[in-house]
Amino acid sequence: MTREILADHHAAWQNKPVLRRIYEDYYRRIAAVCVAGTTLEIGGGSGNLKQFLDHVVSSDLVTNPWVDIAADAQTLPFADNSIDNIVGVDILHHIEQPGLFLDEALRILKTGGRVVLLEPAITPVSTLFFRWFHPEPVDMSVDPLAEVASNPDRQPFDANQAIPTLLFYRHLARWQERYPGFRLIARERFSFLAYPLSGGFRPWSLIPATLVEPLLRLEAKLAPALGRFMAFRLLVTLEKQE
Repeated sequence: MTREILADHHAAWQNKPVLRRIYEDYYRRIAAVCVAGTTLEIGGGSGNLKQFLDHVVSSDLVTNPWVDIAADAQTLPFADNSIDNIVGVDILHHIEQPGLFLDEALRILKTGGRVVLLEPAITPVSTLFFRWFHPEPVDMSVDPLAEVASNPDRQPFDANQAIPTLLFYRHLARWQERYPGFRLIARERFSFLAYPLSGGFRPWSLIPATLVEPLLRLEAKLAPALGRFMAFRLLVTLEKQE
């Protein structure tokens, strides 16, 4: 099933220009905050990051033609201090124990290396959309830093879209206390028009591809005022300290 979903996502990327233009904006944002060097992409799926960054090693839980290695983000097969960037697009909220991933990220990143995560943002407007029109749940009651026993029945696409917002907003002080080796460089809430109107990876879209760029420019102007209330996306940049 996992391979089938990844293949469907790859086909949507190839066949839906609206989707590609929106994600091109996401990938440009990601590339702009990465440092020079080797980048590990976790949850690589369709392997699209390679179009925007050099020296990318793409990984996912299962092998497919678009990734380089199969790896679990909670137990990464890389040496200590060997990677310059770790990038994840819509992956953190799928990880069973986010703390294990962050521990691994600290281990394999070089000093000054960065973790860049693009995730769902839970805001008043996006919550309504995600809860009514999106298959993945939003549970704001969980503890994102809790150590839980591994569930043998858990599927790779099981998720809680609230995890990134819980970690980097509601539980930020606890996160900073647990991970003094990371410095929070930036957290940005954006994307509230083009993305929901595009339908994401679904076959439908309420806007033509020609409207994506004008909507993105409008979003950029409105994001400082409206992002906390309407954003669908959260971009987090962390940096490993001495």
